[in-house]
Amino acid sequence: MPKAHDHDAGGDPATLAAKQELREQVWARLSEEKQARFPGARNRIPNFVGAEKAAERLRDTDVWQNARTLKCNPDSAQWPVRQRALEDGKTVYMAVPRLAEEHPFFLLDPDDLGGRTPRQASSIKGASAAGRTVAVEDLEPVDLVVAGCVAVTEDGARLGKGGGFSDLEYAVAFAAGLVGRDTPVVTTVHELQVVDAIPTVDHDVALDLLVTPERTHTCRRDARHDPAIAWDELTDEKIESIPLLASRRRMRMAP
Repeated sequence: MPKAHDHDAGGDPATLAAKQELREQVWARLSEEKQARFPGARNRIPNFVGAEKAAERLRDTDVWQNARTLKCNPDSAQWPVRQRALEDGKTVYMAVPRLAEEHPFFLLDPDDLGGRTPRQASSIKGASAAGRTVAVEDLEPVDLVVAGCVAVTEDGARLGKGGGFSDLEYAVAFAAGLVGRDTPVVTTVHELQVVDAIPTVDHDVALDLLVTPERTHTCRRDARHDPAIAWDELTDEKIESIPLLASRRRMRMAP
C-alpha cells in the first residue's frame, strides 16, 4: 500500500489524525456514490464527475475574467480549469507534482504551446513538453490561485491530500511577492466534497470561492494573515524531498 501523503507531515498528531479521518470519509463517499473518476478517489485530489461543468462555472466568474495569470495545482480534477485558462489566453503556472524539481513550476504560455492544443498542454504529461520549468524568482505576479481540495467548507476552509504542497506553494509565492492578501483563491469540487467543518491550523490556505458543477459559492473569509513557511512543522524528510525548501533552509542556517 502506498504511503499516505501526510506520512512525513509535522504538527499536532490529533489534528493530523482528524484531517486524515475526514479525507477517508470524503474519498469513501465519492467512491460509494460513483462520483470519482479513474483511478479512484483515495489518496489523491479526487478527479470528480462534473469537473468540466465546474470549470465552466468558474469561467463565468468575475475573478476568472479579470485574471491574466493563474497559479494552478497539477491534479486531474483541475485539468479542465487549466485547459480553459489556456483557451482564454491566460498564462498558467502549474506546480511540478510534489514540488520535486529545483525549478518547481511549469510555465504554460498560451501563445507558445509547441504545437499542442490547450487540452494536451494542460495535462501533467503535456506540460512537461509544452512548457518549461521556472524558478520561483522567475514567476510573474499571479492574479488568481486555483487550489485542489479533498474537502472544503462554505466558509472557506480547505483540506488537501495531506502533503501540504498548496500551503507551501502559497507561502513561497507570497514571500516572493507573487501573490498578495487580495489575490483570490478558488477551487472546483464535487458537492460531496463540501463538508460542515474542517480542522485547520494557522498556515492553512483559505478559499474565497468554491465552485461545484451545481453552484458558485463565495466564501466568508476571516481576517487574512500573511502566510509563512511553518518550519517548525516540517520534518527533515519533507524538507529534503523538496529542493526549494532544502535550499532555503541552507540559506537560513548560513552564518
